[in-house]
Amino acid sequence: MDIKRIAILGSGSMGTAILSGLLASGFDSAAVTVSTKSKASADKLADQLGVLAYSLEADSDANASANIKAVRGADVVLVAVKPGYVVETLREVSADLVGGALVISVAAGITTKSMQDALPHGVRVVRAMPNTPAIVGRAVTGIAPGAEATEADLNRAIDLFETVGSVAVIDESQIDALSTISGSGPAYVFYFMEQLTAAAIHHGFTHEQADLLVQQTFLGAAELVLATGAEPAQLRRQVTSPNGTTERAIATFDEAKLRDVFIAATEAALARAREIAAGA
Repeated sequence: MDIKRIAILGSGSMGTAILSGLLASGFDSAAVTVSTKSKASADKLADQLGVLAYSLEADSDANASANIKAVRGADVVLVAVKPGYVVETLREVSADLVGGALVISVAAGITTKSMQDALPHGVRVVRAMPNTPAIVGRAVTGIAPGAEATEADLNRAIDLFETVGSVAVIDESQIDALSTISGSGPAYVFYFMEQLTAAAIHHGFTHEQADLLVQQTFLGAAELVLATGAEPAQLRRQVTSPNGTTERAIATFDEAKLRDVFIAATEAALARAREIAAGA
């Protein structure tokens, strides 16, 4: 991995997941600096993971905030703060970035142009959209390079996010749409699991039994797709015997126009993503 030192600004679930994946890949913890809100969080990261962690809460240096201290000397800076703070944070640290640094944001709605405008010339940017399975190393991350990013920058970003799952390089114009599929997708899956669990309970299974049936069914189905390489439609047809029980259930989904519901849901999510990008 062509990263000498990385700074991670923000230690929420995504920042911590990427940090854990990076260290699990063998990256030297001594080459990682982190900024986090609370002193307790900074102490925990330092004690458990061996990284150098700075706390905004404990920061008493008027000349250098925790974020500034974290980015000094880092050739890659991962910005994992909330979207509303990204541009402000970039402006705060801009004067302390090393020349040629690569800045990567995982925030929704913050364009590479708005990032680039907050940074000095020569600092390149990449926008990334990982999803929450990064916590267990099963993320899918969409990556869009900024206008000035080089192939080497893109490769560094790919290497970083492959430590927590799979990577798709896309045009930035697609990243909001990607967020409605893989970004929000885990929530859709959890929602369907929730509803199928409720259906199992309706049919007399205990909550414990329903959880087992639903969780293992979703896990097994996903693994079957990956193991066989078959299209989901093909596997569905294999399970759906003519005039059988599954066929009757699928017909009910079709009558409810489930495909249209999926499209409407992702269109609604996309509209909201665009509102966020516009500052609404």
